[in-house]
Amino acid sequence: MKGVPEIFGSMVFNDAVMREKLPKDTYKSLKSTIENGTELDPGVANVVANAMMDWAIEKGATHYTHWFQPMTGITAEKHDSFISPQSGGRVIMEFSGKELIKGEPDASSFPSGGLRATFEARGYTAWDPTSYAFVKDNTLYIPTAFCSYSGEVLDKKTPLLRSMEVISKEAVRMLRLLGDTQTTRVTSTVGPEQEYFLIDKALFRRRKDLMFTGRTLFGARPPKGQELEDHYFGAIKPRVMEFMQDLDNQLWELGILAKTKHNEVAPAQHELAPIFSTTNVATDHNQLTMELMRRVADKHGLACLLHEKPFAGVNGSGKHNNWSLATNTGRNLFEPGKNPHENKIFLVFLCAVIKAVDEHQDLLRVSVASAGNDHRLGANEAPPAIVSIFLGDELCGILDSIEAGQPYEKRSACTMRTGVQVLPDFIKDTTDRNRTSPFAFTGNKFEFRMLGSSFSIAGPNIILNTIVADALSQFSDRLEKASDFDSELCALMRDCVAQHRRIIFNGNNYAPEWVEEAERRGLLNLKSTVDALPHFKSEKNIKLFSKHRIFTETEINSRYEILMENYCKVLNIEALTMIDMAKKEIIPSVFAYSRELSETVAAKKSIGVDITDDAAAELVTNLTKLANCLSKRISSVEDALVAANGIDDLLGRARYFRENVLLCMNEARAAADELETMVSGKYWPFPTYSELMFCI
Repeated sequence: MKGVPEIFGSMVFNDAVMREKLPKDTYKSLKSTIENGTELDPGVANVVANAMMDWAIEKGATHYTHWFQPMTGITAEKHDSFISPQSGGRVIMEFSGKELIKGEPDASSFPSGGLRATFEARGYTAWDPTSYAFVKDNTLYIPTAFCSYSGEVLDKKTPLLRSMEVISKEAVRMLRLLGDTQTTRVTSTVGPEQEYFLIDKALFRRRKDLMFTGRTLFGARPPKGQELEDHYFGAIKPRVMEFMQDLDNQLWELGILAKTKHNEVAPAQHELAPIFSTTNVATDHNQLTMELMRRVADKHGLACLLHEKPFAGVNGSGKHNNWSLATNTGRNLFEPGKNPHENKIFLVFLCAVIKAVDEHQDLLRVSVASAGNDHRLGANEAPPAIVSIFLGDELCGILDSIEAGQPYEKRSACTMRTGVQVLPDFIKDTTDRNRTSPFAFTGNKFEFRMLGSSFSIAGPNIILNTIVADALSQFSDRLEKASDFDSELCALMRDCVAQHRRIIFNGNNYAPEWVEEAERRGLLNLKSTVDALPHFKSEKNIKLFSKHRIFTETEINSRYEILMENYCKVLNIEALTMIDMAKKEIIPSVFAYSRELSETVAAKKSIGVDITDDAAAELVTNLTKLANCLSKRISSVEDALVAANGIDDLLGRARYFRENVLLCMNEARAAADELETMVSGKYWPFPTYSELMFCI
């Protein structure tokens, strides 16, 4: 059996393979494009394509696909074989530079937000050489960008790459001002922690709500949930461990740096965390990770749930986006060092983040907005919908001294003493994370904790890169005009702290007092997707994205429409599924159980038994009342659904779904969940929470 070093990246056309397979000049040219962002030499493409095909065929590939990320939140692919017909009924395997660089998939059925009509269906995919090609399922996968026939962006990769170029440009510009003459490129890096649930596949197939929506629309709480706190970091069950080991191996073959795995808070909930990669590669890898989680789970007789809130009343699933900036000289710009108060580069970039997050709270909230995440944000399992930054006591002390214009008095390190002779004492981390904070500094990176588990990380990182680049741009504009650079730098940081201090909060973000305090500070509290999304197309944000050429105004409006339509579609599917389950499964099962009980009562009466206080008779009465209540509430869901879909205005429709359809659904669920606690398990039509979360 091969070890991890032997299998890692074995299915990837990575740097080691390119060095071996490509001529030196070709390799050097392609390497420059990958590492320095230089334009790809068209003459290189044919050589690379031929080597890539030969290598892929050695790995068993017969087809290739341009693998892209449309606005569906998942990936897309169209497979073409390498075969080319020859005389005599023979074929050869061919793959040209043109086929590598550009593809032409039909774009008519992908979300466009009104960017193009169906008769303008053609779309183009363009090879992204900064993300390695790989072989999976006997197909060569080529990561690509995706745009419409008329040139507008239809994907998530293109604006992400644009944002990475912008943050690099503005970061290098600032570093030059601060005396760094060596750095020529700055790359944003990400390590996304992925939470998920695993349940038995056979049970999953018996729940229409899980199959169609990813979450349970009905379900009473089990006798035991997560209250004993015994699942978090607990011993991993053998069946789950087998899944995790298989998943690790498949991820490692594809060069994905899967590092950490453990049980999460809720029963049946788990987490996987990778080592940092460049943001573009990390995004591709996270999409692959989610796909493989589902596939490997299926192989092991399990179903992997990536919805933000599969089970009401228990911990939901998020995705923590650990974001940082690294230079091509090997420096992490958010590494404070031993004396952070003397580290000008760190402090300037820290101030840029503070300014960016404060001025663009709305965009960060927009980047994590979805119907699924609305169930999670604001509960005591995830950050609230209010954006704030946690920095820790030491950094806040440094910022206080900057604002006051006084020298910082470094605090002595605090030693944690265990009191046990054989255990070592250790230095307490002054920037330890605040688990309730939506945006926390955690030593040498920022952890953006508001993402939902099913999210592509592209959107949030487009926002992070762009807003920090914009803050750096404003800083550079000011410093470049300074007659006394050092004095102006101090003044700039002092002004930044004074103007944006309101966004810094080190306390308990779950506390109700924080909501009141945040309102006093003037911070936004965008509680739902419908509240957040209109901010995306505000004049301020259109100006921001246009300035840095991330999105045009047309592209912003199209994305707004796609996201808002998706919100409505998700709730529409959930409502239809709820109606179907209630009418075809729950209500008939209640009637069947009531009939059995009624027959028991009738039998007692026939032999002269007094049924005045009979439990069965009372239960029949209560079941009948609740079943009638559920029926009426389901009718209300139906009426609300018709009304919602009759509203032409997109924002008005979304608001109606949130304020009326969702309310009716919650009321119907309450009646059904009460019925579940009363109906015999023999008659209840689908698996309960107890079975779903504890039967692995």
